[in-house]
Amino acid sequence: MRIGVDEAGKGPVLGPMVAAAVRADPQTLPDGIADSKRLSPARREELAATLRERDDISVGVAFVEPATIDDPETDMNLLTVRAQVEAAAEVAADADELVCDAGDVSESRFGTRVRDGLADAGVSVEVHAQHRADDEHAIVGAASIVAKVERDRRVDAIAEEYGDVGSGYPSDQTTRDFLREFVREHGILPDCARKSWSTCADVLAAHEQASLGDF
Repeated sequence: MRIGVDEAGKGPVLGPMVAAAVRADPQTLPDGIADSKRLSPARREELAATLRERDDISVGVAFVEPATIDDPETDMNLLTVRAQVEAAAEVAADADELVCDAGDVSESRFGTRVRDGLADAGVSVEVHAQHRADDEHAIVGAASIVAKVERDRRVDAIAEEYGDVGSGYPSDQTTRDFLREFVREHGILPDCARKSWSTCADVLAAHEQASLGDF
């Protein structure tokens, strides 16, 4: 069997990073599988539901929360490996072939780390890591769809708690406005924020400068 693994939400300033693994015969995947970024949200939801409903397809998901991302003892490359390993370990069996989207400039290094992580989890699989694997391998595209849908659901949950937070990406003006207004009102960052991100540091610095100007 083949396993595809990918993650969503590596770069946002809000919410978790999500990794997903899909185990299946690639020839039996639903029609229309593609890199999640090229599909509409409705189509992603539909495909993710189909993948989860099929008895011949297994899906694993792992979440990396902001507090873990902010840990100074780690970095995003290692966290991406850990998340991919955790998601894949939920579905992998010995002798499976795994293809993952490389979250490192070195494909070989990333693949070795994923393989070793799965070996530590008690599963022996063949691992191929590749940049933009979700474009070239439908099984990885399927994983990217599941990861993106789960990430979007978590952002929706954040919005239910805090109001409109935008996409959660630093380039999103709505996201930056949310952080600025939250800090202005509370003096601290929300728990959903990745506090180690430069966007958050900038918001805090601006708030402190504005507070000094009040004296």
